[in-house]
Amino acid sequence: MEFALSEEQQELAGTVRSLLAKRADPAAVRAAMASETGYDEELWQLLCEQIGAAALAVPEAYGGAGFSLLESMVVLEEVGRSLAPSPLLASVVTAEAVLAGGTDEAKRRVLPRIAAGEVAAFAVPGEPALFADQAPVLVVAGDGLVLASAAGEWVPSMDQTIRLGSVSYAAGEPIGDATAAAARAELVGAVGVAALSAGLAARALEMTVAYAKERVQFGRPIGSFQALKHRMADLLVLVEMSRSASLAAAYALSTGASNAEQLAHVAKSYCSDALTTIAAETVQLHGGIAITWEHDAQLVFKRAHALGQLFGTARAHRTLIEL
Repeated sequence: MEFALSEEQQELAGTVRSLLAKRADPAAVRAAMASETGYDEELWQLLCEQIGAAALAVPEAYGGAGFSLLESMVVLEEVGRSLAPSPLLASVVTAEAVLAGGTDEAKRRVLPRIAAGEVAAFAVPGEPALFADQAPVLVVAGDGLVLASAAGEWVPSMDQTIRLGSVSYAAGEPIGDATAAAARAELVGAVGVAALSAGLAARALEMTVAYAKERVQFGRPIGSFQALKHRMADLLVLVEMSRSASLAAAYALSTGASNAEQLAHVAKSYCSDALTTIAAETVQLHGGIAITWEHDAQLVFKRAHALGQLFGTARAHRTLIEL
């Protein structure tokens, strides 16, 4: 079976990439991660107003755009490519959790807020969660599903482009079934991280190839050396396989396919491992400049390790794959 994005989905990806190229250059990324909120609030507003990023997978009945989860993953891949700190994954996961476990009343009240661009987070007590300290819409899965009455506390992370927070207990208004919500959140989160990883992997390879064409050693661009050509060709295979695994899982999850859970585990484990390898090679092939704070290679390396832990490690997901 041949699988490819539709013309509309390709246009969506192109539009998001164009916006991020203008508003999430290296200087903007560094400013955002050093800010009090940990992300660029103006960029988030643009993504929500011009692209409808937070509303894509929310049904029209709840104020959303009525598209599928696949469109959200297409946008997440571009966000991953840009390295921009963004609450998009947190909001997508929260919306899907409420759709899966929330009561009808909760869906009518919570989902329109998420679709409108209010930052949302889904947390389990005692565990770090994306944007749990910044989200006006904080959904917590404890003994029951709860709409929290207060934000969580900030949790420092190695990767400053990923904002984490935690809640110690579930205090607030009961809104549904925690088990169903948590199960959906874990799957969507894993596939969302795979999409972020696939986008970042492509960005890292592009950076490396561009540098290899410009860096001259022994009177020749280093990209002309056969050994480096082979290494970059191997990286291209990892990038393309990552994107295939990510899109396959996103499509299966968005259509409710019977093998969606299996493909989610495959995508998360493969994309995490591939990005770890690609990030390490990016540092190596950039030479000494890659270990300086001024270069994006160190951001790629830290993001790769952070994504490798988020929503389960590659090893944990591999143990869940049924052979």
